[in-house]
Amino acid sequence: AGKSTLLKVLSRITEPTEGTVDLFGRVGSLLEVGTGFHPELTGRENIFLNGAILGMKKVEIERKFDEIVDFSGVEKFIDTPVKRYSSGMKVRLAFAVAAHLEPEILIVDEVLSVGYAEFQRKCIGKMEAIGASGRTILFVSHNMSAVTRMCDRVLMMDHGQIVMDGTAREVVSHYLRHGRGRASHREWETEKAPGGEIARLKSVAVCDPRGKPSDSMDIREPVEVRIEFDCLQPGHVLMPAFSLWNDEGLLLFSAMDLDPQWRGRQRPAGTYVCRAEIPGNLLSEGTMSINTALWEWEPRRRIEYHEKDVVAFQVLDSLEGDSARGDFIGELRGAIRPMLEWSTEWRADGDATLPTKLESTGS
Repeated sequence: AGKSTLLKVLSRITEPTEGTVDLFGRVGSLLEVGTGFHPELTGRENIFLNGAILGMKKVEIERKFDEIVDFSGVEKFIDTPVKRYSSGMKVRLAFAVAAHLEPEILIVDEVLSVGYAEFQRKCIGKMEAIGASGRTILFVSHNMSAVTRMCDRVLMMDHGQIVMDGTAREVVSHYLRHGRGRASHREWETEKAPGGEIARLKSVAVCDPRGKPSDSMDIREPVEVRIEFDCLQPGHVLMPAFSLWNDEGLLLFSAMDLDPQWRGRQRPAGTYVCRAEIPGNLLSEGTMSINTALWEWEPRRRIEYHEKDVVAFQVLDSLEGDSARGDFIGELRGAIRPMLEWSTEWRADGDATLPTKLESTGS
């Protein structure tokens, strides 16, 4: 997309070969670890250097200095040359400088993955405060979960051109379809449908709790997988199945039709619609894809069709505190994210009496 080059042009680091950029206000940018820092200067000196670059007076920088240092958490090393900082220390100080020196436009590349979770929480809170004050934040990321959590308006770019401008959920859904060629609903024409003489696949859909196909699912809500197929010949025991995969190519689980009405029974000819519900607060956030198959269990044991990557959908987590992430804002790794029941017992040191039991729920 040329996003890094575009950000450098907007930040006045790189001059455009043609065209112009109109900027209305002072610009602060955080494009990579250590952006705008001179490695031989101390943290203190770099704060004043960055402020001067932004056009601030010395008295303005001094007024913000203590707040910047406190936010960054590097007060013990503020008089140490930046070249001796770790990558995490550099990005914490760089973000603190960029966010506190009051730019009207703050440009942030995907650097918040550096640093510990508590600092990521502070960064997101600070960016929300900057946005609420009427200033502009331009946040660039390939992480769809971060985009949907943090952004109200999203631009999708392709080969340097804006191809969509809309809400986060709308653009993320379009991005999934555009980039992967898969959506949450797929149908086949009869003559082109997967299958053979016994059965043919008609459609596969991923639906929200209201029964509507959706490319984006709330992590807290159940997901319905709907498979429709035609049984062309009676007298066969058929078993529909699907498997769920994440965007790292990891198989999360496989599931087969266990409806007692048809389990082990021969099916008459006709159209069948199978529905399976994945519980809410089970999947992790990210992109999921579905493979589907149909087994002929009797009289022959064989696969009638097996289609890979037929549909895909995005699982989105919220920051409202009522999912398995609780109050944690950083990246939660793992193939699944179940909402577990927790209980905690507390006992004072040396207290031999029965403990007080405190009930809580969380991840």
